[in-house]
Amino acid sequence: MKLLHHPVVGDLDLPFETFPLGDGPSQFLLTYTAEPASPSQDALNLLASWAAANDDIERSAPAGDSEQDT
Repeated sequence: MKLLHHPVVGDLDLPFETFPLGDGPSQFLLTYTAEPASPSQDALNLLASWAAANDDIERSAPAGDSEQDT
């Protein structure tokens, strides 16, 4: 288990698996998952919905219409 702290949703307790990559002993792929129906899964679902909503807002904004253009 890996305990991560996210500034918006708080602590995430995530199990992970490590997969070796290639022939070298120093490269690995780590996959983190949340236990079903856990507070960590709820927090990740909240982040995913928030990111999707923000992505939709950015896509719907007219081109060149950002705060940096003012």
